[in-house]
Amino acid sequence: MHKSRLGGLIIDCRTDDVHAAADFWGKALGLSAQPFDPSDPNYVQFDSGPGGLDVEVQKVDHVSRVHLDIETDDIDAEVARLKSLGAEFVVAFPRWTVMEAPTGQRFCVVNVQTADFDEEANVWP
Repeated sequence: MHKSRLGGLIIDCRTDDVHAAADFWGKALGLSAQPFDPSDPNYVQFDSGPGGLDVEVQKVDHVSRVHLDIETDDIDAEVARLKSLGAEFVVAFPRWTVMEAPTGQRFCVVNVQTADFDEEANVWP
């Protein structure tokens, strides 16, 4: 048995200035950026979005896009569940796995990110 849920909305930006990108998206969405974490310079996280949704701007080298994160307490089990639904494995990293939906959208399966995960997550056999 494992748990998972929608964990976040990640705005991938091919940019040299992640702060300028976060400034635009924060103003566009009405969200305030959290203090910058210099140990992870490719991300700017906002205060909670609607319904407590995690919203971040991420500096990337690929085409700019938006992707979802599905947070889980068992990445391997969640990847297997999603593959059984038709998703395809793309690549694994130490803290997340990139998947592709049957409809072509890429998304990430990540470790638990939110404090209310246990109370709000779906339980899968």
